[in-house]
Amino acid sequence: MSETSFTSWSRKDMARRLARDIPEGWYVNLGIGIPTMVADYVPLEREVVFHSENGLLGMGPAPGELDADPWLINAGKQLVTLRRGGAYVHHADSFAMIRGGHLDLCVLGAFEVAENGDIANWATSANDTAPAVGGAMDLAAGAKNLWVIMEHTTKEGRSKLVRQCGYPLTAMRSVRRVYTNLAVLDVTEQGFAVVEMAPGLSFDDLQARTDAPLRQGEPA
Repeated sequence: MSETSFTSWSRKDMARRLARDIPEGWYVNLGIGIPTMVADYVPLEREVVFHSENGLLGMGPAPGELDADPWLINAGKQLVTLRRGGAYVHHADSFAMIRGGHLDLCVLGAFEVAENGDIANWATSANDTAPAVGGAMDLAAGAKNLWVIMEHTTKEGRSKLVRQCGYPLTAMRSVRRVYTNLAVLDVTEQGFAVVEMAPGLSFDDLQARTDAPLRQGEPA
């Protein structure tokens, strides 16, 4: 592997980069973990309507210490805010939005994403502690677009961008784009296409850290 010096993106950088790509007027669900940070980086003057499956529509950024409402949480039980015009809805209505195809985008974390768009994000083995796949399956199937935001490798250095998922699948051929701490990549018919790389990182360095083959894509 090359020893070229580079600066990987922080989780805040990743969330900020993804937020920049969300089109005006989209309805967006944010999954648990890094995805929830995305709401903090969409300017208030932009109309992006964030949805949480526990029954929030029009979710805003994380509150300050003095603005926190202990009753206002997202699906990950994190404190959130509600933007002007936002609403609380019944859990069944929230999932009707998901299953009815009314969300333009869902942003999820993942353990693995395969070059054909398969995603594995709920269990790492048959003995995992997660009781079931949960709402991620509905979101991956119901949203018009699915983007993944995650670290590029595990703590042990194993690539999360793979030729074929080894963990139980959440959904098949559903991921359109991936944001990692090293790159932004589109999922195409030909596999992963690199849209952007972290500062100082070369294509060869990125490929050396990625299990699946990469190709150069169109800059965003």
